[in-house]
Amino acid sequence: MTPEVIVIHHSLTEDGAAVSWGAIRNWHMGRVPGSPYRMREIGYHAGVELVQGQYEVLLGRWWDEAGAHVKEGGFNRKSLGICLVGNFDLAGPPPAQWSLARELSARLCRLFGIPVERVIGHREAGLMAGFDWRLKQYKSCPGSRFDMTRFRQELRL
Repeated sequence: MTPEVIVIHHSLTEDGAAVSWGAIRNWHMGRVPGSPYRMREIGYHAGVELVQGQYEVLLGRWWDEAGAHVKEGGFNRKSLGICLVGNFDLAGPPPAQWSLARELSARLCRLFGIPVERVIGHREAGLMAGFDWRLKQYKSCPGSRFDMTRFRQELRL
């Protein structure tokens, strides 16, 4: 896979000991009772999580593998998925997490030649597929308090 788009997500969970990159991986792989998934690996390519008081980038799928993070519009076959651990419907991401996600996204844009305009939120992928998150037809991901316009503007700096 050659990525053409970067899709930003949030885990919709509070970051903490019980919810972590490893817990999300286990949920995606069906290792947790009640999980509807049976993936071979976590669906995202990278995560940004608070680990022992510091935000870190954690690897998910390899960059050249199709993801399992946006089924609509064929995005899994043409995009990299980055998930910030947190619930950004309640509050925006902490500044340090925002900065690291921005740096990761900017580096991936340069590495793969992805234009900044093609860094989108999961909800924007839904809009492209005909589902409006504002009308409750789709997810608000990466959260109603995650400003994708500002995120893209800061990628240009």
